[in-house]
Amino acid sequence: MRRWIKVSVTAAVVLGIGGWIATPYVNDWWLLRTACDGSLPVDAVRELGRNGSHFKDATSASHPELGDYGCSLGFEGDELRSDRLLMMEAYTRRDDLDRELMTVFPESGFDTMAPMPDGLPGFIDKFGALQLLVPCPELKKDDEGRQPKLLVRTRLGRDTLWGTPAAYETAVTLANSASERLGCGAEPLRTPEGDAAPVDPDRDPKTVSLDRSADTACGWADESGLLEASRWQVATLMNDAGPVGRCDLYARDADSGEMETQLSFAAWYGDWSSRLIAEESRLPAARTATARCDGEAANFALSDDEDIPGVGEAVKRKLLTAFAREQVRQRGCSDLELGG
Repeated sequence: MRRWIKVSVTAAVVLGIGGWIATPYVNDWWLLRTACDGSLPVDAVRELGRNGSHFKDATSASHPELGDYGCSLGFEGDELRSDRLLMMEAYTRRDDLDRELMTVFPESGFDTMAPMPDGLPGFIDKFGALQLLVPCPELKKDDEGRQPKLLVRTRLGRDTLWGTPAAYETAVTLANSASERLGCGAEPLRTPEGDAAPVDPDRDPKTVSLDRSADTACGWADESGLLEASRWQVATLMNDAGPVGRCDLYARDADSGEMETQLSFAAWYGDWSSRLIAEESRLPAARTATARCDGEAANFALSDDEDIPGVGEAVKRKLLTAFAREQVRQRGCSDLELGG
């Protein structure tokens, strides 16, 4: 009898220890399948959380009548500086969209950003958040006849694994889920193929010689024939579907001898962007152009160094015109007008 009691107690202790050890992993399994209302791509999120040991603190809140939805997931580990793994916020009300975009483009619109791969209607903002903007065909048009849109912002934590395709997979999956929850009805987005991964917007962008830019969205600059190609490098900070983008042209500074941005051409799509060129002291009218794209305003602008050898005012004006015309052609826009 005593031997049976001893064996039973030992077994109970072993099972208790085993259960205690297994609990964090069971919790991980549960969180990955229930966080963000069960929409997370499990393998991708595991990859994002590779720097931590376990997941924790899932939250979710949905208010379809107010046009907003959000969720988050945390993680923990001895070496982490922050316990945020990811946070997603989604909005369909125009005031909310305008506020969010004004936060990342508060002044001239030439703020730090990075492009996403072609096909994704978004960009990486100066805070490193992945922003996706899609039309909502199942939501009622506003009083001005404009189709509502859904803006989905996915922010990754300081210690979340950043430069991996898992980041795009997660952001795209969350955007598709938000569309369903808010009744947007957007066509589901697809994760980029291959090893496409987000880039840090604060790092110097990749540049190519202007005469090798023909297959990029900034190839128009070389095709214009207005610049001496051998002097210039171009960074393509735009794709074929994002609501914002830029072509930055670099040349060697006469004083420092360093390659510096001397011409920057920006495009912003949506009525929210009109404030960037409408408010006083923003951009000179001669450095802007407007068009209509998908029933809303599109705005184009040039930011430049004043004194660029061989590139006078007339050339700058022609370059802006070439840029705006190419954007209008690529996006199927109309009613192009040059400022000034």
